[in-house]
Amino acid sequence: MNTDNPTSSVDDSESGSDAAEVQALRERVDELEESVADLDDGDDRKKMTIVATQGSFDMAYPPLILASTAAAFGWEVVVFHTFWGLDILHEEKSTDLKLSAVGNPNMPLPNAVAALPGMDTMATKMMQKKIDENGTATIEELIDLSLESGVDLQACQMTIELMDYDEDDFYDGVTTGVGAATALQHMAESDIQLLV
Repeated sequence: MNTDNPTSSVDDSESGSDAAEVQALRERVDELEESVADLDDGDDRKKMTIVATQGSFDMAYPPLILASTAAAFGWEVVVFHTFWGLDILHEEKSTDLKLSAVGNPNMPLPNAVAALPGMDTMATKMMQKKIDENGTATIEELIDLSLESGVDLQACQMTIELMDYDEDDFYDGVTTGVGAATALQHMAESDIQLLV
């Protein structure tokens, strides 16, 4: 007569199966931990991408102030300049940017008056005077500060070609020849994306 307990052989096979499953799970956890370790390059810096599309005097300030401030906090910052925003990085054109009085809701005069010849020049001079009196940095100073802080100021290649600019027309340190695909990739990796 067989004294073996038939249920014990079933239990043994189940425990062997459980042990194999546990081992397989442990191996899978090890693989996942390795892949996560490969992804973590140890760089905890925040990333910000700003797209600068406007090249008026007043709109040159926001991307440069935000970029230089974020860089001061140790963030990795890219400012992608495209269309009229490219004039901010153009050495000659950046010194002659105008503030548009028409359509600006904060201008203390109606659009009919703001549209008169010379009003943009007058509005620009008034703003420049306020900047000088306040001791606010100039556009050129903000560009220099941004570059010194490690901000990557990028000039859109398509816009360079469209506007018939030469890559030598831009401030030293500006990254030229950047396409939209590169800008989109940095945006996808950024913690903060801004369109100015």
